[in-house]
Amino acid sequence: MADEYPIRVRRIYGPEDGGVGVRVLVDRLWPRGVSRERARLTAWCRDVAPSAQLRTWYGHQEQLFDQFRVRYLDELTGPVQAEALDQLRQYHAAGPLVLLTATKATQISNAAVLSDILRGELR
Repeated sequence: MADEYPIRVRRIYGPEDGGVGVRVLVDRLWPRGVSRERARLTAWCRDVAPSAQLRTWYGHQEQLFDQFRVRYLDELTGPVQAEALDQLRQYHAAGPLVLLTATKATQISNAAVLSDILRGELR
């Protein structure tokens, strides 16, 4: 059951945490200085990332996070984004999942929002 499997949000630049789980990059842009070999990804799910416009507006400003979350959830209802989100749900249903992002503030990132959605905490 999916609820039994953990979801972790990690920086792609950080140390790998044991290689347990499916590793999915959820950023639209490839992280600078990270080779594909070093990333050891199962998938790069760029269609689930926020639009360039939303990402630029947000700028990872903590005071804008609640508004970012609302706008991002709205973006995720698009057909391409919804399909990408379904792919993440399938990965989570199959086992542990690691959502990777390049941002320093993972707790206020799109990966954190995705983690909440996959855990059933957001709709």
